Amino acid sequence: MRLDSLAPLLERKGPWATAYVGTARATETAGEERRLTARAAGDELARQGAGAATVDAVTDYLETLTPRTQPQGSVVFAADGEVVLDLPLTRAPDRAQVCWSALPHLAPLPELTGENPLCLTARIDRTGADFELADARGTREAGQARGEDWPVHRTTTGEPSEKHFQLKVENTWESNAGVIADAVASRFQETGADVLVLSGDPRERRAVHEKLPEHLRGIAVETSHGGRAAGSATELLDRETERARHEFVQRHTDDALSRLRAAHTPGSPGPAGSAEAAVAEGVASLVEAAREHRVGTLVVRPGGSDREQEVWVGDTSDQVAVRRSELQYLGATEPVPARADDALLRSAAATDAEVLVAAPEDDLPVGGMGAVLRWTYAEGPAPAAP
Repeated sequence: MRLDSLAPLLERKGPWATAYVGTARATETAGEERRLTARAAGDELARQGAGAATVDAVTDYLETLTPRTQPQGSVVFAADGEVVLDLPLTRAPDRAQVCWSALPHLAPLPELTGENPLCLTARIDRTGADFELADARGTREAGQARGEDWPVHRTTTGEPSEKHFQLKVENTWESNAGVIADAVASRFQETGADVLVLSGDPRERRAVHEKLPEHLRGIAVETSHGGRAAGSATELLDRETERARHEFVQRHTDDALSRLRAAHTPGSPGPAGSAEAAVAEGVASLVEAAREHRVGTLVVRPGGSDREQEVWVGDTSDQVAVRRSELQYLGATEPVPARADDALLRSAAATDAEVLVAAPEDDLPVGGMGAVLRWTYAEGPAPAAP
């Protein structure tokens, strides 16, 4: 999952009120349950030291939650008497979690929102394509690609000119496939999509697939479900899109765990966290890598012992250290303690690192947190994108 939605949290100083709350079921007593839950969360924040204005802001927000707007629940982040950000949950928490802390309490977020890859779907026919974007929030339109609309249909006139006309049709199809492929590549890059699905009749989508850049040809999923014509059924295409999103997450998670596992294998490039390794484990190594923007993928596992370890942080995501004394060299004038997982997730959000969730039964990452690095000291910093 990407944490770009957390950007508003990076622009404000704490302390922060955080509340993860499930939504009351739609029953006759739901309204009263909602008020009691909101009041209990506010009371807990006040007990932990939150100011009255912030308590009221969180309480008022939680009272508005309904199954219609947030079916599974919501997390709300508030500071200085106002709600700064609220996000829907894709899995209801087992219990309400309320926290008043120096940093936004991000630790439960990966498990309760899940990985959320963005899928670009292209519904293709002979004259163009309709684009859609799909993620956990649903499906939304994302523009069109338009080619020539004549001639695109073969005829059987029996006239001498028929062969010439059929050639023109073939040329139009070929040209339109190129136009659509260029538009797909541009839209994929512009939207930051992770997954690509091409739908439509086999000939048209195959022609587009063959004209895509190589890196997109390798990841594109093709399906006949969900044509471009008005009234085309979307249920099967939605299922195909969801399957492609799930497989993307599974591949990425398996790859990250394989790299972590390789670092524990005799004969691997180096121990986890060493200068030669492409991964990091242990709070000290992870903090150092995060501070230097080397974390490409942060892997978290529920229940790991390192997650609640205390680290020291300043106002910015770069100001994080295992020892308080280190922060004075990083420009932090008023260091405060924080959970290691909260600090590392804040850093991941600030540096556009990916976050993946390992299953609780996995033996890695050790301690509950590990990272696949963007670069190692042996390799040197990765070159800047053109």
